[in-house]
Amino acid sequence: MGTRKIVLSAAALIFLLVAAAALYRLLVGFPMAIGGVEIGQVGTFFALVMGAGLSLMLFSEARK
Repeated sequence: MGTRKIVLSAAALIFLLVAAAALYRLLVGFPMAIGGVEIGQVGTFFALVMGAGLSLMLFSEARK
């Protein structure tokens, strides 16, 4: 069971970092492009919500 908790916590931490980066981008507003395509604020907001949600779910699962 110990390995499972470590893996879930590591994944949750990665998603938390993604959410934090998305929040930072929303607050600062710097431009971002992937392959020449501009990523808008709506996409960043979606990344924030999904990253935070997945992080919360994984942290709660790791506590079990």
